Formats: sequence, C-alpha cells, structure tokens
Amino acid sequence: MRIWLDGALRDVDDAKVSVFDHGLTVGDGVFETLKAEGGRAFALTRHLERLTRSARGLGLPDPDLDEVRRACAAVLEANPMPFGRLRVTYTGGLSPLGSDRGDAAPTLVAAVAESVRRPDTTAVLRVDWVRNERSAVAGLKTTSYAENVVALAAAHRAGASEALLANTVGRLCEGTGSNVFVVLDGELHTPPLASGCLAGITRALVVEWAGAKETDLPFDVLERAEEVFLTSSLRDVQAVLRIDGRELAAAPGPVTAEAMRIFDAKAGTDLDP
Repeated sequence: MRIWLDGALRDVDDAKVSVFDHGLTVGDGVFETLKAEGGRAFALTRHLERLTRSARGLGLPDPDLDEVRRACAAVLEANPMPFGRLRVTYTGGLSPLGSDRGDAAPTLVAAVAESVRRPDTTAVLRVDWVRNERSAVAGLKTTSYAENVVALAAAHRAGASEALLANTVGRLCEGTGSNVFVVLDGELHTPPLASGCLAGITRALVVEWAGAKETDLPFDVLERAEEVFLTSSLRDVQAVLRIDGRELAAAPGPVTAEAMRIFDAKAGTDLDP
C-alpha cells in the first residue's frame, strides 16, 4: 500500500505524521471521501471545491488543488482496485499543544482502501444527540468526527448502518456520514443546508437530477414518510427499509427507485459532473 504525504508517494510503513500535528491533537483539519472505480475518482472537481470551502471555514490556507489532483491520481495508480474509498485529509500541520496553530505548513494526505458496493437497502436508527446548526463548523467536513463515531456505534448496536440526527430546534438534519431524503405525498424532499447538514456531493446531484425540494422538516417526519433514502459518496442512493423498529413499505419505493435509476444513468455517463 502506498499513500501520498506532503508532496510524494510513500510506502505506508514509511509515512509519518508528527504526534504534534494539529489534526491529531485537536481535530483541526478537513477531509473528503470519494468513490473510486477502476482507478478513477468520481466528482473530483466538486469534492475539491468543498475541500477548499471547508479549509476556508476553519481558517486554513487554501489547499493546492493541483497537488491534490496529483495525489489522488498517484495513489489510485499505485494501488489498483476495482472499487475503493479515496480519502483526502488536510490538517493544520505541526502546531503547539492546544488550540493555537503553529507556523508550519498544512499536512496533506491522500490514501485509498478497497471497499465494497453498498446493498440497495439498509436500516437506520434515530438518535437523541443533535447537530448544532449554529456551530462555528456547521456544514464543514472537518476531521472532528467523535460525535459521529459515538452515534454510529449506537446504530450498529441496533443492527442499523446509519444514525439520523435532528438539529437543536428539532428539525431533520442528516446522518453521521450521509444526507437524508424523504417522500411525502409522492414528492421528494431533503433538509436545507440551513438545518446544519453537510452539503453532500451526492445530495447536490440528486437535488439537481431528481428534482428534490429543499424543505425544513420536523424530525418526526421520519415516522410518516412514505419512502426514505440516504445519499453519500459510497452509498450513492440507498433505500431505507427500516427506521428504528418501523418497517417501511417494500423498499426501494417508486420514487427512490427512480432516483437510483437517474443517478446511476447520469453518473455513468459523466465521471466529473
């Protein structure tokens, strides 16, 4: 296995990041996860744009996107696999212990790991923890994922693959690593970015391609939605078969199935939409 670290490909055993890297000590970093098929990354331009937005939101220097592109291409070429999770991580770099940043350059890492295609359906769990839509990092894809780790572990204990969260005012927000869509009276809806959810790449494509409406929704909409599905870079569009203990009607339902069809067709013809 070879990864990209600060300007060069390195064997994974030789790739070293300082224990004083701000991404490690305080979670001061941002990242992107991309789907890679046959050595090619999907929607790379959109992911790099979001990486830059997230970095700016943390006050980090803009990443060198030419280097990030070289890094992605290099690790995909060095680690051939049919289907992979490509991860780009960009942190505050070597810094003092504490929240203050040092003067060192940011750290850039790109790595890929073999993955498997998701099943068409899954189960989710609603959890009591909330997203803070007024947080300083709301909507940024930061490496501070401890809340997600805890919520996702709860979902796994319940036999689910994802945990869904409300925001602080009880509105439907997102999953730990996915966006959520619901069907009401045959129409497709997803929470707006103002809810505090991440501006997911797959979410944006489904809104654009399938005509979903961005709608402020109560958390309990999940109790009455006709269909529910998740989106993320590795899930694409994935139907929800069970929410907590409630089984939904045969999933994927017709609206979800059409969203799946549209996404597969359009993504299959344009690698970088």
